Amino acid sequence: MWKIALAFAVFAALALFILSKGGDVDMGGEKHGIEVSHEAAASAPAAVASAASQ
Repeated sequence: MWKIALAFAVFAALALFILSKGGDVDMGGEKHGIEVSHEAAASAPAAVASAASQ
């Protein structure tokens, strides 16, 4: 039984360490509002690529 508790503690510590080293990790789940930042960033390279092809 103590091995299970020890394994859980080690796994939890490892998970917290990985999350702390991950940087800006959003643990809020799915976003369904207006606040979506990756769509604007994704459209910028497409505009540059279309301008370069002309």
